[in-house]
Amino acid sequence: MLYHVPVTHQPIQSPTLLVHGGAWAIPAEMTEAHETGVRRALEAGFAILSRAGTALDAVEAAVTVMEDDPAFDAGRGSFLTSDGRVQLDALLMDGGRMKAGGVACVERLRNPIHAARLVLEKSPHVYFVGAGAEEFARSHGMELIENSELVLDRERERLAHAQARQAAGLADKSFSGEPARDDKDRETAVAVEEEETRDRGNKGPRERDPRDEGTGNRERDPGWESHDTVGAVALDGRGNLAAATSTGGTLNKTPGRVGDSSLIGCGCYADNLAGAVSLTGWGEPIMKLVLGKWATDRVAGGTAPEIAAREAIAYLYNRLGGHGGIILLGPDGRFGLAHNTPAMAWGLATPSGLQTGMTV
Repeated sequence: MLYHVPVTHQPIQSPTLLVHGGAWAIPAEMTEAHETGVRRALEAGFAILSRAGTALDAVEAAVTVMEDDPAFDAGRGSFLTSDGRVQLDALLMDGGRMKAGGVACVERLRNPIHAARLVLEKSPHVYFVGAGAEEFARSHGMELIENSELVLDRERERLAHAQARQAAGLADKSFSGEPARDDKDRETAVAVEEEETRDRGNKGPRERDPRDEGTGNRERDPGWESHDTVGAVALDGRGNLAAATSTGGTLNKTPGRVGDSSLIGCGCYADNLAGAVSLTGWGEPIMKLVLGKWATDRVAGGTAPEIAAREAIAYLYNRLGGHGGIILLGPDGRFGLAHNTPAMAWGLATPSGLQTGMTV
């Protein structure tokens, strides 16, 4: 089989586009913006599929819309690093040609998913980082901008709040946890409950306040506050699959940190013989489990995508105490969505119409 010849699962297929705008405790006042954003992404991507365009073009277009939308943690408006800058990661994968392109830690590109496409199409390599990624993109016609153009005052305030919590000893416990859990996982829901149980004299964990769910109340549930990666998966009329994921990373991250989003098989993967997947959530446990590939392998083995998606999120939590969300699309057009966070912005487009939601 030649590398440049797509592996097409079926000659004719009904086009499908599935997108997500991140899995976290999306505040009530941001719900409308997230649903509007994923709908606009669906409209852009499915317009391509409805004109017999490719899955690869469709996911790139959908993610571009979300990168340009400050409601999401991708492109302009992303979470800030601990030194107050935006660093972006993105991956694009073509499941027919088994080609991929990724960039990480870029600070001067408005749309890192376009840079990922250039890597996929124009380079013998798969992945570029930092200044090298920016120079590669510039050499192929992308404009370099000032990092300040990506930074919003809203995110400066969010960073100040996070760092104040950190100074007060209330912030995430990045490098703590039980050996059976994830020793690099900031989402300490399990560890926090265990700690609270000890503090309360082994009387059991506190009863969860229903107001915490989906509110993004960071005084009550600080562990949910930064999970807003965006992604898209698509199946085109030729039976080809593609996936794209883009992120600004996690709030208050150490400069240079790279999460799962732009790593093949972790936060993004596509193979015509298995499926296409994009994940969102805390990257460290997702990377350790290579969760995207884990999910598509199950689809290839005969598991329905709806079930495989739920199983993947259960595995993420049961194995490493991780939290996040997943969109998963099979070669036959069946799909699955799942998350174990209070909310996940999602959207689905087929010839029957568009759907969006905030929970599954």
